Parts: sequence; structure tokens; C-alpha cells
Amino acid sequence: MRVPRRSTGADRPVVVKKSHNGDGAKGLDRSALRIGQLRRSEEEPTSKAKPFGISKRMVWEAYQWVKANKGAAGVDGESIEEFEKNLKNNLYRLWNRMSSGSYFPPPVRVVEIPKSDGGKRALGIPTVGDRVAQTVIKMYLEPWVEPSFHEDSYGYRPGKSAIQAVGVARKRCWRYDWVLDVDIKGFFDNLDHDLLMRALRKHTECKWILLYVERWLKAPAQLPDGTLVERGKGTPQGGVISPLLANLFLHHAFDEWMRRKYPSIPFERYADDIIVHCRSEKQTAGNPSGSFIGNWGGDPRWVDKSRMNREVHVRFREDVRVRFPRVTRLHTF
Repeated sequence: MRVPRRSTGADRPVVVKKSHNGDGAKGLDRSALRIGQLRRSEEEPTSKAKPFGISKRMVWEAYQWVKANKGAAGVDGESIEEFEKNLKNNLYRLWNRMSSGSYFPPPVRVVEIPKSDGGKRALGIPTVGDRVAQTVIKMYLEPWVEPSFHEDSYGYRPGKSAIQAVGVARKRCWRYDWVLDVDIKGFFDNLDHDLLMRALRKHTECKWILLYVERWLKAPAQLPDGTLVERGKGTPQGGVISPLLANLFLHHAFDEWMRRKYPSIPFERYADDIIVHCRSEKQTAGNPSGSFIGNWGGDPRWVDKSRMNREVHVRFREDVRVRFPRVTRLHTF
């Protein structure tokens, strides 16, 4: 009697899911893969000698992303070309420290660039190695939190752009006569670390993600004269992980608040720049009792209808209040 040969599985069909955002080689959807990797890494490490399950493959992919985006050198003065001269050892050292929990980010180099209004904006430039480390966290974390973000959040998101935000705003301006232009002044510089970590824990309990995000938030800043400044708030503009963390915070502080309290009032948000569409002046600032921004701010006093400077108190989980200085401009079409 002939014994049927056991199948090796090679004859079984392979199902490949295409990615809608062009991520990964040949259009493979790496988001689901990374979520699966993250779940496994939360359960057990890939090696008995390493407490955190960070793969070498992810470190390599993160480096490829950093290389493609180029960027200036950090506090160590090491460029991407110089980093590549000892690439194998540099990436191995980074993986070894991250997977063992012993990675501590170096200080962030502060560079001031001019703003259109005559002021200056401080950018934080991490080292090449630290940008790779931040990218590793982003590659794991972004597919995890991205599906929960609001559809009208457009800043620094895959498949979203400022052009799309402008297009949606133009269409809504035909249906809504009043627009509230909200800019949270100094948002990145004043971001509350404790509240941000609380928001992050709502989406993941992965120990090494929480550990390294907290270390990045507390990493000192190095000024142009070499002075090190400890940071108790804010996240540096220029960091790889900063836009994702900013979106995560404002998702809970603004987007979700709008969805719960004012689901009929549309808006577009690009990072900390927000356009809100209203049907009447009363709904904006004409009457504090009818102003949703007044309710969001918790302060019914309005300094000026066309330009209001005051502090905003953003409710977070209904029991904590966060303060941001902010400037609001009101326009009519």
C-alpha cells in the first residue's frame, strides 16, 4: 500500500494583503505584521537574554528610513555618511542596548530657525543613532494608534496631507459661514509629559515603548553655546517620534472632545493648527454661552472678537485640566 506523502505546505495558496499607503516592498501590508510583532513582544521577548523583543530587522528598516530622509548631525557631529562607515557595529550596538533596556537617548541639539512673523522657532535635532531608535518605536507604535485617529486629523499621518485638509476646508466653507482659526501657541514646547504618558497608556502597555518614550521626553536639550537644559515639558520639534506623540495627545484633548460634545461641528486639524466651521457668530464667540471654544477653554471671557489672547484649559478625561497659551483668529467669508 502506498503511503501518501505528508504535505510540506508549499502547495498551499499564499494570501498577500496589499497596502493602501504604499508601505513596504511590493506593496505588502507591514502594518498588520508590526502589530503582530508588537503583540508578541508584549507577551515574551524573542531571546531569553534580552528582556525586550525588538528585532534586528526593524532596526535595519528604521535606518533605511532615516537614511532616505537625510537630516543634519546631532550633538555628536556625526553625519549619516560617517555613521555608515561603521554601520554594522553602530546598528548592532543600538539594537543591543534597546533590546536590553539600557539605551539612553543623548541630548538634543537645539537650532533656532526664523519664523514668518519675525520670531524664532527652536528645532531639536537628535543624533543619527537616536533618530534610528525613534523610528523603531514609531514603526511599532504608529500602526497601533493610527486606526483610532480622527478622520479630520491630517498632520504627519500616512496617506494624509495639508493639501487634503485645505480641500476639505474649502468645501465646508460653502456650507458654513463662519470659521474659527485656532493655533495652540507653543504647543510642542509646553506639552505636558504626564498627560501624554497617560494618553499613550490608553493605547499600549508595551513596557519598552513606554520606557523609551518617557526617556525621550526627558532627554536634555543642548543650546548652541553648549549649555545643557533639562526639560520638564514639551517634545522637540524635529524629533522622529514627536509628531506622532503630538497627534496622540490632541486626539484625546481635542478630537475626541469635539466628537463627544459637538459631533455636528466639523473641523480640520493639522498637528496643532485647527480650523473649526460654525454656522453663526453666536456659535463662535458672539455669545460665550453659545461658544463651543469657550466651553472647551472653560473661560467665558473674550478679549476681542477678531483676535483673542488667553489661556486655554483643555479637558482631558474629564478630570484633568491642561493649560496652553493660545491665539485664536476669527474670520468670516
